[in-house]
Amino acid sequence: MERLVPGTLTSRADATYLAALKSTVNSITSSGAYAVIDPHNFGRYYGKIITSTTDFAAFWTTLASEFASNDKVIFDTSKIPYAPPGKPYTDFLDNEFNSEEQTLVLDLNQAAINAIRAAGAESQFIFVEGNSWSGAWTWPTVNDNMKALTDPQDLIIYEMHQYLDSDGSGTSETCVSSTIGQERVMAATQWLKDNGKKAFLGEFAGGPNSVCKSAVTGMLDYLQANSDVWLGASWWSAGPWWGDYMYSLEPPSGTGYTYYMSLLKNYFPGSGPGGTTTSVSTSTTTVATTKTTTTRPTITGAPHYAQCGGDSWTGPTTCASPYTCQKQNDYYSQCL
Repeated sequence: MERLVPGTLTSRADATYLAALKSTVNSITSSGAYAVIDPHNFGRYYGKIITSTTDFAAFWTTLASEFASNDKVIFDTSKIPYAPPGKPYTDFLDNEFNSEEQTLVLDLNQAAINAIRAAGAESQFIFVEGNSWSGAWTWPTVNDNMKALTDPQDLIIYEMHQYLDSDGSGTSETCVSSTIGQERVMAATQWLKDNGKKAFLGEFAGGPNSVCKSAVTGMLDYLQANSDVWLGASWWSAGPWWGDYMYSLEPPSGTGYTYYMSLLKNYFPGSGPGGTTTSVSTSTTTVATTKTTTTRPTITGAPHYAQCGGDSWTGPTTCASPYTCQKQNDYYSQCL
């Protein structure tokens, strides 16, 4: 968010960063695919919790107006954080223990929806995320008030996440059991049916072992069997920045790719019995991680936000003034 709209949430978009984002999104959508634009900031801006619905709406007005005519764009309002018990409101959105804070999550989502539609983006789906990491297994108890969200176009999709380790954090290769996948989405599925809502499982993954593979299979089979409320799912995650991350779906050697891709292909549109429409996508376009990898041998300094280094990088390694090449990880450095 800070790179797209630097300074304040009400500022104008950075022209260079916006151009790169639009180029990426247009490349995806021109091929017939959907692009999800997701400010993956955990409900924060410059490290501080977003509390102003007016400012958050201003950000979405700026962003949505740029893609209002692109029907293949999906707007994902925000990734919302979670706090352990006892942490102060100024640090987290800990909504399990304070109903007013859960109301803020609802209000921020509604402000984003209103701003997107007011900006002229009337045909696109809007993904909304809840509190407690938007977990499916806790959704009915933590995020029940999200059913109050309204959209004049009736295109709200509830984006939930679900990992299969003991605490649902997605930080362990060990899954609780071979059936935990289905078990952890059942309550959310019933919530969707009871409230006439639809959802997308925006993050899921499992470790590279037989127990997790069975759990992932069971979960996807269950989502497919309930495709009246589940529109699809996306594995977390892919991209060269992830390196040797245990869930990486980055070809050709990502751990998730080598262990799970053959399974995931069974759930692509048209691959299941009767040509199911349930889909599994392998990447998410985010506002925070767009990168440019085009090599320009005649340019001595890479422009603002461009790549300037990383494993196997063959492009420019210096940046145009006043920017400097800053290492993000072993695979990617960027002019900032």
